[in-house]
Amino acid sequence: MTVSWWVWTLLMLAIGAMLAIDLFLHRDNHVIGFREAAVWSGIWIAAGLLFGVILWVWQGGDVAGTYYAGYLMEKALSVDNVFIFALIFSYFAVPAAYQHKVLFWGVIGALVFRLAFIFVGVELLETFFWTAYLFGAFLIYTAYKMAFRHSEQTPPDRNPVVRLVRRVLPTDPAYHGDRFFTRVNGKRVATLLFVVLIAVEATDLIFAIDSVAAILAITTSTFIVWTANAFAILGLRSLYFCLAGLLRRFVHLHYGLAVLLAFAGGKLILSETPIGKLPIPVTLAVIVTTLAVSIIWSLRSSPARQKY
Repeated sequence: MTVSWWVWTLLMLAIGAMLAIDLFLHRDNHVIGFREAAVWSGIWIAAGLLFGVILWVWQGGDVAGTYYAGYLMEKALSVDNVFIFALIFSYFAVPAAYQHKVLFWGVIGALVFRLAFIFVGVELLETFFWTAYLFGAFLIYTAYKMAFRHSEQTPPDRNPVVRLVRRVLPTDPAYHGDRFFTRVNGKRVATLLFVVLIAVEATDLIFAIDSVAAILAITTSTFIVWTANAFAILGLRSLYFCLAGLLRRFVHLHYGLAVLLAFAGGKLILSETPIGKLPIPVTLAVIVTTLAVSIIWSLRSSPARQKY
């Protein structure tokens, strides 16, 4: 799918406008409640689904189906991002009023990282066929870790990037409102909120590699991969405030995400064999079924179902 430069320009302007609206409406750093987060989640999901309809009218059902498969994959994997963000905020005891600002700038960083990975990944897959085997094996290994080593978490302050920032930049181990930088004794220093932002960005960098590799198993169209990532990530902040308190009920969701990653890895490997790429309807069916089964399984076995 070839897209002209002006379409890319319009897309970037639209995403920039949505981010600007979100920043303007939350400029007062108020605590975001479940109801507000649910409304905004609905708005972002509606925007993502509407873009698929636009693609359907513009490019046809096959392109739209490919987009929806990628969007669902990215949306599902973003739930694990939410879980890690919740751990980071809890670990650093980030005040609820400042969490949105960290996530806002974290999302902008995520969009940049993914754009870079998408162009590199597509170029590699189209130039060297054997990179499909490497990406596929990486996804299957990641699926194994998610399924059987999901509880193993590295403390955020031990992240190499966070440790490097603290070593390079003078850092004050306290919050100073919503500021990332401040002055202490006349010296400009990074605040603890900036350290949290770096922890979020460093964590999302790892997730970006996983998610981009997973969607490349569905399509190598740069435009489809980027738009599916962008619309899934735009709603990540609202999704966090919706799900952060409910994640403990999704006790088996990581198994479903592991299945999706393993499926994407196998699909990527098969694409370079005589079998070729699996049909998009099959991909959509696997994604929807896997998510439904893992969510229902989680809710049925959740302690919240027990009355006593």
